[in-house]
Amino acid sequence: MKKILLTTLTMMSLSAISQNVMTPEKLWKLGRVSALGISTDTKNVVYKVTIPSVEENKSSSKFYTVPVNGGKSTEITDTKTVLKDKNNSPDGHFIVYNEEVKINNINGKDFYPDLEKSDVQIYDGLDYRHWDTWNEGKFNHVFYKENKEGATGIDLLKGEAFHSPQKPFGGDEDYIWSPDSKSILYVAKKKTGTQYAISTDTNIYEYNLATGKTINRTEANTGYDVAPQFSPSGNLTWLQMKRDGYEADKNDIIVDYKGIKMNLTANWDGTVDSFSWSPDGSKIYFIAAVDGTKQLFQVNFPGMTRIAIMVQQVTKGDFDVNEIVGFSGNTVIVTRADMNHASEIFSYDFNKKSWKQLTNVNAATYDSLALSKTERRYVTTTDGKKMLVWVILPPNFDATKKYPTLLYCQGGPQSALTQFYSFRWNFQLMAANGYIVVAPNRRGMPGHGVEWNEQISKDWGGQVMDDYLSAIDDVSTESYVDKSRLGCVGASYGGYSAFYLAGIHNNRFKTFIAHDGVFNTQSMFGTTEEVFFNNWDFGGAYWEKDNAVAQKTYTTFNPASLVEKWNAPILIFQGGKDFRVPIGQGQEAFQAAQLRGIKSRFIYFPEENHWVLKPQNAQVWQKEFFKWLKETL
Repeated sequence: MKKILLTTLTMMSLSAISQNVMTPEKLWKLGRVSALGISTDTKNVVYKVTIPSVEENKSSSKFYTVPVNGGKSTEITDTKTVLKDKNNSPDGHFIVYNEEVKINNINGKDFYPDLEKSDVQIYDGLDYRHWDTWNEGKFNHVFYKENKEGATGIDLLKGEAFHSPQKPFGGDEDYIWSPDSKSILYVAKKKTGTQYAISTDTNIYEYNLATGKTINRTEANTGYDVAPQFSPSGNLTWLQMKRDGYEADKNDIIVDYKGIKMNLTANWDGTVDSFSWSPDGSKIYFIAAVDGTKQLFQVNFPGMTRIAIMVQQVTKGDFDVNEIVGFSGNTVIVTRADMNHASEIFSYDFNKKSWKQLTNVNAATYDSLALSKTERRYVTTTDGKKMLVWVILPPNFDATKKYPTLLYCQGGPQSALTQFYSFRWNFQLMAANGYIVVAPNRRGMPGHGVEWNEQISKDWGGQVMDDYLSAIDDVSTESYVDKSRLGCVGASYGGYSAFYLAGIHNNRFKTFIAHDGVFNTQSMFGTTEEVFFNNWDFGGAYWEKDNAVAQKTYTTFNPASLVEKWNAPILIFQGGKDFRVPIGQGQEAFQAAQLRGIKSRFIYFPEENHWVLKPQNAQVWQKEFFKWLKETL
């Protein structure tokens, strides 16, 4: 009897555990794994785990090693003893680093020292603010010095009003040593003011330590040149986009081989995220989006032989390979994630074509949860194309029930919608709250060919909107979708999509949520900081009256022109330090909704940028997101 009772209680306990689902609180207790590299003895992977604290409203990190062939992780206190410092010159004599340098006078007190309490800022050109920071006349510069106590640094860009590392996200990946330690290569966009704001023309510069002279290694190309890296045999390699002003152009791998610039991915119909040379220099491994995932690819390096260049997909599955960490024997070490699991470190055996998970930082949490299910669905679009749509079903899904359903609109607009794991737009969490999520790989998504990716530019309110509606209409034919309870949510371009669909949805949706979305294309053009983006994607400026493409953007494709057709509640999130999609966009949308008598709410984060980074703000975001859905859906 006791045995039967214990067995019954055990089964009930396991059943209770399996019914647990993801919550905002659990989401923000997950460890965030960052791979730092392979140890100098090549036996271990070095990584960092960052854990946010909602109570303290900040995050803390710990460092670990784990054997490359799997095993127990060991906490360490100092990564310098186990990792090679890429900033040390190969011969060990020098170190390269970066510092901020004051170059330009911007503040009123710079011009008028006797008015030191003034807080005036004076600008003669654009680039007066970027991402979430105002230009104060300071610039990132690369320095080097002898690798000894008390050595004085030498500024590679002395007196130049240019950034290296690039702003806002560049780090020490923007500069590297040459293999012979005689030069330093760095990435910079050597333009200032208005020219800086309208161009994407970054280049790779080489500074010679002996002469102090700098040459431009990529002068012929007018688009992005970034991510410099040397092959094992000393060939400079980098990522290149060709067209100036187009930030989502096809990204190719370029190798400078004996003065000949070889484009290894020119004939491949995709765009490269990141890359790494194989240890023997025979091939390059790279990561790219493909069919709603991110996978590992390889391309051979033929040198001057007649061997054909071949791009091959190495991995396959419903997951994202996010980063190449390094190589060990027949394996590559990467980070990997999917819609139910945050990023962890894995090894992939090239010979066995098999995976091994090396870290399990969040295993205890995930093992206690009932997970959502992701399904692929291929929908025929209005122009006869096949479109991948991810459908995420709630934990313990029951097809005999009806579920409220959310159309998720991806930002970018040309960012891949893959098996990513977000700590804000988290599909697992949405599904755990009882919602089906419909996430279409609509026009503008990498991973479905260059033509598909480019079709959204200058057509923001065109075919892509038909794609969205095709996706939600197709999934809504399922008996388990409650067609009377459909919602539409998204951020950035996804926020634009929510604003736009609110005017054309023909009563499909019962509620909308937009985060830092573009509401008024004309005022967006007039206030955003990276003007090159809107120049390209909008087709030009709003005052170009003879430019039919641009005028369509500012009239037909402008959500502000559709407000009279809004008829559903809308929640608007807005970051106060978002200079990419400035605060006025959210304010205009909220004011329009309120004055039209539409149920609406404006949630303002004064210190957040285009994202929500502070733990307590993130909790408020999640609580308000689901609170709104309960109120209106």
